[in-house]
Amino acid sequence: MITKLPDGKTIDECIHEFPILKNIIDTKEVFWVNPKLEAFEEAIKKISLNEHDVRDAENRLTRFAPLMSNLFLETLVLGGLIESPMYSIPYMQRSLENLFNIKIPGELLLKCDSHLPIAGSIKARGGIYEVLKHTEDLALEHNLIKLEDDYSIMESEQFRKFFSKYTIQVGSTGNLGLSIGIMSAKIGFKVIVHMSADAKQWKKDLLRSKGVTVIEYQSDYSKAVEGGRKLSDIDPMSYFVDDENSTNLFLGYSTAAHRLKKQLEDMKIIVDSEHPLFVYLPCGVGGGPGGVAFGLKLIFKDNVHCFFAEPTHSPCMLLGLLTEQYEKVSVQDFGIDNITEADGLAVGTPSGFVARTLQNSLSGVYTVEDDKLFMLLSTLIDTEEIPLEPSACAGIIGVAKLFVNVSATKYLKDHNLTDKMTEATHIAWATGGGLVPKDVMEGYYEKGLNLLAKRDNHGLH
Repeated sequence: MITKLPDGKTIDECIHEFPILKNIIDTKEVFWVNPKLEAFEEAIKKISLNEHDVRDAENRLTRFAPLMSNLFLETLVLGGLIESPMYSIPYMQRSLENLFNIKIPGELLLKCDSHLPIAGSIKARGGIYEVLKHTEDLALEHNLIKLEDDYSIMESEQFRKFFSKYTIQVGSTGNLGLSIGIMSAKIGFKVIVHMSADAKQWKKDLLRSKGVTVIEYQSDYSKAVEGGRKLSDIDPMSYFVDDENSTNLFLGYSTAAHRLKKQLEDMKIIVDSEHPLFVYLPCGVGGGPGGVAFGLKLIFKDNVHCFFAEPTHSPCMLLGLLTEQYEKVSVQDFGIDNITEADGLAVGTPSGFVARTLQNSLSGVYTVEDDKLFMLLSTLIDTEEIPLEPSACAGIIGVAKLFVNVSATKYLKDHNLTDKMTEATHIAWATGGGLVPKDVMEGYYEKGLNLLAKRDNHGLH
């Protein structure tokens, strides 16, 4: 633990200023409401990105759709676009009520980015988009294509030979590496994925089976990113996907919002001032949940309330926003070990870009213990027959926390939402799990069942 933060304050001074920090340091679960949240029309003035940028990303994905449907047959059903289903999960909602001894008004939905084609996680949005953006940039720069061309021509040996001269590198705890690795290798790039110590073995094995070079680190995510960036910088033919600062990743994630709007309309679900929308997004470095939240705020403005979810041992975005030191502080600075079974969220330092972009738009951040993630995982399989990896379950508990936490209920009161909750829609964003091997998932499930059997009679508070 450090003695002083970059702004000169001591840890004790910070705890005095932000009393919630004591529980965060003690790795207790917290629910933090963002005091800097502003009305959307004010917040958007401080953000460099806008609706035009998101539309540009959507159009790029449309241009690549013919190629994607050829390269990945599982995308054929949506014409080469990568999208996930969304389900109502009433049995899980009832189980949450029982586990927490509460009543949850409104409807709970699960957005299954856990089962996105190709990568089996939310990273199929941002990671694959950034690879496609780089692919297009190179092809245009070398006059190999025009924007109006049928991009399926890039499947030819001529293009593969061209792209094989280039390398793409990325640092990852697992899922981003899968999306970047699988997509880049399919296009023809050389790929190097720098994996942190917490990355699961099966993810490394899967990447290697696709012809990807995996470099393993004995330290956490930040060191994997640092190592990858250094190696890439010395190679003029290498492109580094920077999860901490990439606007391309961010915009790839943001394209989810317009598609979600259509899904809600198809489900006859209204979102307006009388029918609020609450979205709970698992957060690692912040790019995925940040991009999704940004896209949702552009569409639904003040009628959507976005909350990030982090493990109690990796609350990097919470610490960055709380102290307003953003990427200048890490969880280790506060004596927190950054060790969690939620490997996709095992990040010690947040994206400064995402933290600053969303500092006036995010409703709040809550933390959750690892054991509860496994309990939620098993319960979801038993109630809805949907398998997720542990980190993806962090969003599910958000709707329960909204009704049991004093700070959360005050948020509802302060925003005149208390009387509107029977008409509310809650979306837990499931971020990964589609590619988890059967034996690994069975291990997760058994662990969750054992933890549920041991819990006391007072619910999961």
